[in-house]
Order: sequence, then C-alpha cells, then structure tokens
Amino acid sequence: MKKAAVLLAIALAASAGAQLSSPVPKGTGPGVHDPNSPFAPLPARSDVVPWALLTAVKTKTENRKVVPVFDKPQMALNQKTQRIQGFMMPLEPGEKQTHFLLSSVPLTCGFCVPGGPESMVEVKTKAPVPYTLDPVTVEGRFAVLSDDPYGLYYRITDAVGVK
Repeated sequence: MKKAAVLLAIALAASAGAQLSSPVPKGTGPGVHDPNSPFAPLPARSDVVPWALLTAVKTKTENRKVVPVFDKPQMALNQKTQRIQGFMMPLEPGEKQTHFLLSSVPLTCGFCVPGGPESMVEVKTKAPVPYTLDPVTVEGRFAVLSDDPYGLYYRITDAVGVK
C-alpha cells in the first residue's frame, strides 16, 4: 500500500470520527468554503455534478465503522459518465497528476483534510493533468462507493480534463 493512501485513510477516518463526536453548526464545518479563504468559491455550473448533491449523503454506524447511506439522486450517478469540478489534492508529488482527490473546497493547509469523504472524489485520469490551485473539471466514469477500504464515497475513473 502506498504511503499517501495510508495517510489519506488515516486522515479520512479521523475526519469521520470528528464529525460524529462533535457536530458543528451547519455551514461552518468541513467541506464548506471559508469566507476568509484567499481562493474564490466554485462558481455554479449546470454542466457538472453539484457538490450539494454529493455532500447530502447520510451516514450510519455499522460494525463499528461509519458507512455512507446514499439516496436515489446519488445512486443515479453510479457507473455513468459524469463531470465534476473541484480543487486538486495531489496524492503524490509532481507537476502532473494521474491520481488525486478533487475537493469541494480549496486546500488551505498541506497537512489538513479540507472536508469529510462526502466532499471529495478520488480521480484516476487517462492522461496526466497539470497540477493547479485553480478549479479543474474532469469527466469520466463515476462510481458511488458503499464500502471503500479507504473510507471514500466517490470515485471517477478513465477521467479526462475538461475546459
């Protein structure tokens, strides 16, 4: 197992645990754009899956772990070509990335997870995508993950960068 994957799993587990043990007021927790961020929030677009749909996932505790409970609108995305826009969170160093996380909010700390698993999508691209701090849009085969070993809820594979 790659070191980045292990670190990601630990961060996601800690994030999920923190969300369960200390609820925060709506609109102020992980995955919500901080009004003090130096980066602009994502503009609304009709051609991408809205983050509000992805982050609306419910969770339940099953066998001592937190698992997602997806609604029909989220399940309707499963195994279909989808577009999503977000901020890159690289899993490996390099100017170009083929495997990264896309987050609903910009990364403000290199060691901090910007939100829970509901506000991230794992991306695996066909060709390398240049790393940027600006929002990126990718299109590929979208998967809704009910029991991912790393605690992720969504993945997009065979992705390509879209302008």
